[in-house]
Amino acid sequence: MSLKRFLRPLLSLLLAFASTSAFAAYALNMTPGVTPVSHAVYGLHMTILWICAAIGTAVFGVMLFVLLRHRKSLNHPAASFHENTTIEVIWTVIPFLILIFMAVPATKVLIALEDTSKSDLTIKITGHQWKWQYEYLDSEITFFSNLSTPTEQINNQAPKGEHYLLEVDNHLVLPINKKIRFLLTANDVIHSWWVPALGFKKDAIPGFINESWAKIEEPGIYRGQCAELCGLNHGYMPIVIDARTQEDYDKWVKDQKQSAADALLASKTQMTFEELMKKGETVYKTVCVACHQANGEGLPPAFPALKGSKIALGPVADHIQMVLHGKTGTAMQAFGAQLHDVDLAAVITYERNAWGNNTKDIVQPADIKAAR
Repeated sequence: MSLKRFLRPLLSLLLAFASTSAFAAYALNMTPGVTPVSHAVYGLHMTILWICAAIGTAVFGVMLFVLLRHRKSLNHPAASFHENTTIEVIWTVIPFLILIFMAVPATKVLIALEDTSKSDLTIKITGHQWKWQYEYLDSEITFFSNLSTPTEQINNQAPKGEHYLLEVDNHLVLPINKKIRFLLTANDVIHSWWVPALGFKKDAIPGFINESWAKIEEPGIYRGQCAELCGLNHGYMPIVIDARTQEDYDKWVKDQKQSAADALLASKTQMTFEELMKKGETVYKTVCVACHQANGEGLPPAFPALKGSKIALGPVADHIQMVLHGKTGTAMQAFGAQLHDVDLAAVITYERNAWGNNTKDIVQPADIKAAR
């Protein structure tokens, strides 16, 4: 086989992958991100990538040269040598120096990743099946973030949105240019909080607290998701960060505190049946539909049906207690700490009157407050 015939297909293959369309179709590199850590990780990744590329080029270049110049068809005489001390020293020392050269910057990045000292803000993140809970420990703000992709899209009854399965009802709002310390844990199983633009991924483990930090440099929306196989609806745990200027962030904090005060006031009001059903449907589609399904028929036996069920058609007090405190040993969570009285009253009213249940029962926020 001639050298020309050998190189022709290889050259064609290289040209194909070097084309613009090929690179557009294979965008597999890491994102530079928007934090100092993500920049450092990206820089380290690219440095080591080029080192590996240079080593691979040198090694395979030598191999290719030897194979072509010393092949049998050229009648090259076979060499015989053994225990060449100089070569053995060279191929031991050079890789050692390369590893040291790579280890120093890698160690610096790893140390920086773990340095959560001197933070300006602390956020506690708790993973639940299948949502995230955020607690602003410096501002006493807490809320749950649930998937908000419409069930019609999930069930292929409507076109997929631009951010399919990456939409939530409550964004994690953060200020830019502030060092934010994250405390990560879980309530049930192991989850993993991952936002590529921040440059880190941390496991959220029940009974254990992991730490990490970020300092976002640019305002914007940054998306991520749970990166651990945490159960049936693992793919329904997106993360959306809304990075804002300090002025906008302060305004958001003020609005959140006002909303909490409004929710407390609303818990003392009487709502009509129509108001409860409308709000209840919204709450159900946000926090209940993943387990009990849009038609209320659930996925037995793990997720029982609500349509025609004993709990939805039985005593109202039992239904309220079930939703408030959950059921030990099952997937039924306690929603008492997750939802306001208005949301709880609305969703229970909806469950007792949807899918043909038609009990005509009305649960008011005051009933929830009394049951607590």
